[in-house]
Amino acid sequence: MSSIEIAVAAGAVVLLVPTLTLALEVIASLPKRAGRALAGRRPGLAVLVPAHDEAALIGETVRTILLQLLPGDRLIVVADNCSDDTAAVAGAAGARVIVRSDATQRGKGYALDFGIRHLAHDPPEVVLVVDADCRVGEGCIDRLARECAATGRPVQALYLMHAPAGAGLTARIAAFAWALKNRVRPTGLARLGLPCQLMGTGMAFPWACIARAELASGHIVEDLKLGLELARDGSAAHFCAEAQVASDFPSSAEGVKSQRTRWEHGYLGVLLRDAPSMLVRSLVTGNVPLLALSLDLCVPPIALLVLLTGAVWLAAAVLYALAGTAAPLLLASAELALLACCVLLAWARYGRNIISGASLAFAPVYALAKIPLYARFLVARQMDWVRSKRDHERST
Repeated sequence: MSSIEIAVAAGAVVLLVPTLTLALEVIASLPKRAGRALAGRRPGLAVLVPAHDEAALIGETVRTILLQLLPGDRLIVVADNCSDDTAAVAGAAGARVIVRSDATQRGKGYALDFGIRHLAHDPPEVVLVVDADCRVGEGCIDRLARECAATGRPVQALYLMHAPAGAGLTARIAAFAWALKNRVRPTGLARLGLPCQLMGTGMAFPWACIARAELASGHIVEDLKLGLELARDGSAAHFCAEAQVASDFPSSAEGVKSQRTRWEHGYLGVLLRDAPSMLVRSLVTGNVPLLALSLDLCVPPIALLVLLTGAVWLAAAVLYALAGTAAPLLLASAELALLACCVLLAWARYGRNIISGASLAFAPVYALAKIPLYARFLVARQMDWVRSKRDHERST
């Protein structure tokens, strides 16, 4: 067997891991289940809202959170390195505001660490984290707090992002891809009795858990990093689909590009750096939750998985045409068919209200359009935290 044949066959074998993991998650998510009753007692809590230049949005976020708090609960907005009126607007809306100014240490992780150290003087039982641009669903705070107290584990709400009104095809496909990642896959894991990744907002932590976490970093996907570290230490996050938070994709091309680059470059960096060692560690230690999250981490963004699977199939087809080697082509064809089935099943169960079937047919074009983003990961990877430009802002 030539080196080319070995390389193509190896590529097809490697892609079995994310493809089969995705298939298991999607299939497990399909059965409809009745909503769960509220768990346990309502603990005392504090909500942390890290905010960097969010004056246009923070007031409404604060007001919707306050509606769900009880006497004794606290809402802390961390105005982090702000150059606008975030602190004043949040304070006027009813939040307690603490201000952090440190231009050398930028990023959400540093803001969360600042907030936790502030709460350490009078710690609550449970700490919730909500991003400044998120809408908190009805009953979300109460359900997250109760689930967290009852399980003694971090709890992750369902976090969805919606395409803005009148958004084009690309935004609607992106919204479906987000739902596949943040709704379908964690739902499947939860029904298998397995944990989920943290999503950055709509998160609840027992005080003892978050107080010992290493939060102070400028990592561009600090939520993913935190969830994996907690799972390694025996505190993997539990998914609660009944609690929901939501926000909107930016409508500006600049905002979308910045947001996607930060998320996907950060995710791929963690996947390549940490997934192999985590898989080995989970197998050696018998840590099943960490194994589940390690396998879940191996599933790249769906657009990239489509591109990689398509590229391996094309290489296998060429190899078959030139040398008559059939095995790689059969494996790659099976993977491509399984991936297509996964996407269609997820759409049929969860995506019909997001995108039409006719529009979904353009998903391969959407994946091809993201090739420059993945190419930049190889030659000019984004390493630092950069806030996405909001729709109310304009370039100067």
